[in-house]
Amino acid sequence: MINTCKTLIIDDERLAREEVRRALSDYPEFKIAGEASNALEAAELIEKEQPDLIFLDIQMPEKSGFELLEELTVVPMVVFTTAYNQYAVKAFDVNALDYLVKPLRKERFALAIEKIKAELANLEPPKKYLPMHYKIFIKEGEDCYFIPLKEIRLIQSMDNYARLFFGAQKAMIKRSLNLIEEKLNPHVFFRINRSQIVNTEYIEKISPGFKQKLNLRLSTGETLEVSSRQTARFKNWNSL
Repeated sequence: MINTCKTLIIDDERLAREEVRRALSDYPEFKIAGEASNALEAAELIEKEQPDLIFLDIQMPEKSGFELLEELTVVPMVVFTTAYNQYAVKAFDVNALDYLVKPLRKERFALAIEKIKAELANLEPPKKYLPMHYKIFIKEGEDCYFIPLKEIRLIQSMDNYARLFFGAQKAMIKRSLNLIEEKLNPHVFFRINRSQIVNTEYIEKISPGFKQKLNLRLSTGETLEVSSRQTARFKNWNSL
């Protein structure tokens, strides 16, 4: 049972937006917080409203729905709406919750709503920092990733970019380390030096390093050095 689900409708066609709005009128728990007709408007609206869910067209002028997701720091639940079914595989590659072909069919829309409700039932209440179940969308070249925050073990600064390490893979995102750090739970992620943030859930061993620094060994076998300045903070952070 959900109370409300803040929803945005993003489509360059007015009639298509109206179609989604009409379909949602049967589900009063879904509150439409706004509409956008292109990726630029959508990015600003998502940043402002922080929706739980977006109905997103794929083919739009200038930027596609996939390109919009690439620019978002936090990706809400996504249901793609499109007149073309050839994007279905790619949509599910980026973990879209569902994929609806226009014109919308009432029975198929109802199934999508049930999926959304089931997903919402598993979500944690909103917090100041990104919950660990959140997924980060990254597009690097032809590769798309939809990465649960909890699976990111290391974030490394690369000028105005950051490299995220997860599983056996890594990918770049156009965000500064400072901006990323502001959104991370400090009880889980720790800035060990000027260029690296580590997910402390992956720390397997802590040992003394050179000149009163600390060395961290991750469960993946990687060894990281905590700077002198951050060593003192880490010792306090890591104690009762």
